[in-house]
Amino acid sequence: MNEFVKRVLDAHGGLARFRQFNTVQVDVVSGGGLWPLKGLIQDSNTRTMTVALHEEFASVTPFGQPNWRTNFRPERVAIETLDGEVVKELSDPRVSFDGHTMNTPWNPLHRAYFNGYAMWTYLTSPFFLAMPGFEMEEIAAIEEDGEQWRGLRVRFPKHIASHCEVQDFYFGPDLLLRRHDYQVDVAGSFPAAQYIDGHIEVQGLMMPTRRRAYLRGPDMKAVRDLLMVSIDFEGYVFT
Repeated sequence: MNEFVKRVLDAHGGLARFRQFNTVQVDVVSGGGLWPLKGLIQDSNTRTMTVALHEEFASVTPFGQPNWRTNFRPERVAIETLDGEVVKELSDPRVSFDGHTMNTPWNPLHRAYFNGYAMWTYLTSPFFLAMPGFEMEEIAAIEEDGEQWRGLRVRFPKHIASHCEVQDFYFGPDLLLRRHDYQVDVAGSFPAAQYIDGHIEVQGLMMPTRRRAYLRGPDMKAVRDLLMVSIDFEGYVFT
């Protein structure tokens, strides 16, 4: 691990502290323009997200029905009852997005898969950088809000599901994560710039309370009129 990455992890509470926990649970409220593009209804109700910290697993409840939840892993996604009875499931879910564009409709399993990998990525950032198989290099800083944000380009290993293979992360002067750039391969590979703020300390770890993902223009600037996904977080609990 290079010195820059170590300093980033330390700024977020430190790898030793992160490794004391196995899961994180948080209440989320989501919105944005992606959902209607996908033919989905996104309400403002609060849902509870749970992710594993050291392997890629995620679950959100309720999902579709009050007593349903999702069960996401890269190789399989399912909708199940709170008692674990499978309602619907899909193996090798990534291939089901082949040929999709930004406005190709999604079914509930598509949504469950996207939600699972995206929220796992967000809720384990930046600590997944210390997991085996991740490759990274520092890239040119960008200027935002009168500050210089240092950049890190990360190549995800094949066994980790995420937006795309190569993603860019930018850190403020305090080395907290401020921006996350990627392409959404499951939706026509549209480019996104996601802003992260409202960090709070939770059990010794620094976690954001807001994420806002915009369509990214060719000049790397966010198109502020095109908010694709908004997420607000509250009530983090690490166990």
